[in-house]
Amino acid sequence: MFNWDDNPDLNITPLVDVMLVLMAILMVTAPTINFEEKITLPQGSNSKKLDNIKTLTIRIDKNQIVYFGKEKYPLNKFADFFVLKSNNFSQNDTVFIHADENLPYKYVMELLKIIKELKFTKVSLITE
Repeated sequence: MFNWDDNPDLNITPLVDVMLVLMAILMVTAPTINFEEKITLPQGSNSKKLDNIKTLTIRIDKNQIVYFGKEKYPLNKFADFFVLKSNNFSQNDTVFIHADENLPYKYVMELLKIIKELKFTKVSLITE
């Protein structure tokens, strides 16, 4: 005879084991799934590589010394010098900034601000 007062115990151990195996499979396979949209790119014209792009290279070390060519200036005096020298260059020239990794970020931004104020539009921070 069946007694309604009995409390049957549920054994959820097999359920947990199955879920852990499924989760392990998912964790192993998920990083390898790549979603890629297929797109058709337009055809471009034949172009030549420009070898003689005019560039300006500015380096700044951890002591806030700015090197422009063979000359060096403290960062606080570089703005005046660069205003005078910028007349020799086009504002479409590319400017590369090499900054020491130990230099605080605010000094790199200060140098970038000096260059941007003179309307140079192509400025890149160079990293390794």
